[in-house]
Amino acid sequence: MKKAIGIEHMGVEHFDESMALSQFAFQFELSPERLERTREQFAQEPAVRYAVYSDQQLAAQATVLELQTYIGGKPFAMGGLAGVATWPEYRRQGFVAQMLIQALKEMRAKGQTISFLHPFAFGFYRKFGWETYTEHKAYTIKLEHLPARTLSEGRIERYTGGYEVLNDIYQVYASRYNGSLVRTELWWEYRIKARKPGQIALYYDKLGEARGYLIYEVTNRRFNVHEFIYLDEYAREALWTFIAQHDSMLEEVTMTVPSDDLLPYQLPNPRIKQEVIPYFMARIVDAEAFIEQYDFTAADVADNIAIELSDEHASWNKGYYILSIDLSGKALLRRIKENVEELDVIKMDIGSLTAMLMGYLRPIQLAQIARIQGDMVCIKRLQDRIPERTTYLPDFF
Repeated sequence: MKKAIGIEHMGVEHFDESMALSQFAFQFELSPERLERTREQFAQEPAVRYAVYSDQQLAAQATVLELQTYIGGKPFAMGGLAGVATWPEYRRQGFVAQMLIQALKEMRAKGQTISFLHPFAFGFYRKFGWETYTEHKAYTIKLEHLPARTLSEGRIERYTGGYEVLNDIYQVYASRYNGSLVRTELWWEYRIKARKPGQIALYYDKLGEARGYLIYEVTNRRFNVHEFIYLDEYAREALWTFIAQHDSMLEEVTMTVPSDDLLPYQLPNPRIKQEVIPYFMARIVDAEAFIEQYDFTAADVADNIAIELSDEHASWNKGYYILSIDLSGKALLRRIKENVEELDVIKMDIGSLTAMLMGYLRPIQLAQIARIQGDMVCIKRLQDRIPERTTYLPDFF
C-alpha cells in the first residue's frame, strides 16, 4: 500500500535543501559562483517545484518547467518535468508516483496539454504514460571523411553579440520539427550559455541575411559542435566548409543532429560512425484539449474515427471517443458512452497516442507491434490524417 503524503510547492527559500538533494542524486558539485548563478535561475525561471516532506525533512522533489514546444509549426504549452529525485532512505514509498500524478493535474489546469521529460529509465516513466517521442543521431567524423570545402557567395563571421540574432534563426529551424522548444531569453541566458559553451560562427548569405550558425569548441584536436543550425543548403555547406578550415588542428568532429539528417548520403565516403540515441519522452496531459489545438492533414472528406483510450494515471483521458476531423484538418475529440459495441474502435493507451501524434511512429507501425488494435482500414484512415514530421529536441532539461 502506498503511503499517503502531503505534496508542497517549493519557493526560493527552499533552494539550499533542494540543491543538496539534486547534487547528491545527480552526482555533481557546483562551485560557489555557479551555485549563486543557479540560485538566480531557480528564482527567475517559470516553474512549479514540488516537494515531499517527512518529519520536516525533504524526502523527494520534482520540477515542472513552464515551456512551449513546436508541434505542426505552432507552439503548444508544455510542462517540462525535470529534477525528479528522492533521498535513498525514502525511496520505494510511492513519493515520486504521487508527485507525478499531482503534477499532471496541475499541468492540465494550467493548459499545458503535453509534457516532456528526460528519463533515467524509459520503463519507469512509461508506466505513468510518458513514451519515447524523439531520438537523434550522434556523428563522430574523422578528418579524412569531412565534406569537401566549397566556395560560398556568403560569408562566415565569428560572433560575440547577444542571442537575438541566433534565436531568430533557431526559431525558424526549430518550428520545422515536432518537439523542439520555443526558446525564451531566459532559456538562452541560463540553459544554452551553461550547457553549450565555446565560440559562435554565424553565416550570412550574399544579401547579408543571417541564415545559419554553429556553437562549438575545439579541444584536444576534437571539433565538438554543440549546435548546428541552418535554414538552407547554402548555409549548411558554408558551415561545413568553416569546420573543414580547422583541418590543421583537429582529428575528428563530433555532433548530434536530427534523425532525418542526410550527411552520410552527401559524403564521398559515408562510412562514418553513427549512433541513434533515444532521447526524450512525451505524454499528452489532456487528450481533448490537445486534439483541439492539433492540426491534422486536410482531406477531401471528413473523418469520424472511434477510439478507446486508456490512461491509468490521468482518469480524465480514459474512455471512448469519436475523433472528428473536418476537411481542413481541425478536429474534436468527443466522448461517447452508448452504442460503442457497434463501432469499429481503435484501442490505444495515452503513450501510443502521444508517439503517434508527435510523429515519432505511424499508426500502422504501432499496429504492427500491437501497441494499437483495431480494424486496419480505420487505422489507415487515421494515418492518412496525421502529418508526417520529424521529431527533434536540441535541448536538455
